[in-house]
Amino acid sequence: MHKLAYFGEISVGTPAQKFSVVYDTGSGNLLIPGEDCQDAACKSHARYAMAKSSSVSQMNCDGSEVDGSSTDELTITFGTGHMTGKCLKDNICIGGLCAAGNFVASTEESSQPFAAFSFDGVLGLALDSMAQSNDFSLVSRMVRNNLLAEPLFAVFLSDTDKEDSEITFGQYKTERMASELFWVPVAARDTGYWEVQIEDITIAGKKQDGLCPNCFVAVDTGTSQLAGPSDVISQLQEKLGVHEECANFEQLPNLGFIIGSHILELQPKDYVDKMGNSCSVSLMSLDVPPPKGPLFVFGIPFLQKFYTVYDHANTRVGFAVAKHVGETPMVLMTVGEHNHATGATPKEEVVAPNRLHAHQ
Repeated sequence: MHKLAYFGEISVGTPAQKFSVVYDTGSGNLLIPGEDCQDAACKSHARYAMAKSSSVSQMNCDGSEVDGSSTDELTITFGTGHMTGKCLKDNICIGGLCAAGNFVASTEESSQPFAAFSFDGVLGLALDSMAQSNDFSLVSRMVRNNLLAEPLFAVFLSDTDKEDSEITFGQYKTERMASELFWVPVAARDTGYWEVQIEDITIAGKKQDGLCPNCFVAVDTGTSQLAGPSDVISQLQEKLGVHEECANFEQLPNLGFIIGSHILELQPKDYVDKMGNSCSVSLMSLDVPPPKGPLFVFGIPFLQKFYTVYDHANTRVGFAVAKHVGETPMVLMTVGEHNHATGATPKEEVVAPNRLHAHQ
């Protein structure tokens, strides 16, 4: 079984009240259970007590200040469920990085999916346009308060107990990388996602021309699977030909996505859920209508394979092969201009170790 969720600690208020949250690049706001919430999903988690913080103030949910008491509430839907809460401003800390910011303290949470979560809340790290306002955006606040050495953060996800997973703010770590880092601009579609364009899909290194024209992908730390348009996923499942009883597991091809002239490949162990003699493709159907779709989502299986960097100032995403303890990293493949045009065999990218250390 693969790991399905990653979460870490933050603190809110004065004195600090601690919460475990998913660091979610697919949402924009900080959402935590509030003390006023009496639903089972809230009572099974840590709840924020407004009366116990000396630094809290009520806010309107558009980010504006209120005179006296606010009755403003915000409702956010999450696939199978929803949460409603009031908007507050308080001191929010990650490690030693602290800044006053806006967040939502829930007054109501549906049992699905919140009651089943091991973590208390969600910390949105999407682009500013997905947040209620810039004061709801954690990274935007950190940048404005000059808390970061560089206006970016990076994510490393381990799938074993041999090493810790890690998110770093203000820098990325070359020791987490087994290849050069390359940058891809966020698509100019203003969806709020860290979203880049997919140039093509490959199976066993061969381009699948026309399989997903004009497709984009959101890099999402809060999604446990890979997801994509149902028609494309159906074709991929047929082309990959994974046997339910795992008979051909050792012969399965690599699945790749061409992004920024590089082929980001997943091995069968990355895109197949294998339990004993039962195998299934870890690809979920997700139909996002135009203009935001068709849209893929690179969730946890992708992020375990690739180290990702999110550049807030330049709205771009960096990708590198992740360096894991005890594993031989796969070679990052690149498509040259001639090969990209002709569909010829891609060439390997040679990594110069001294160039990696130049980033430090």
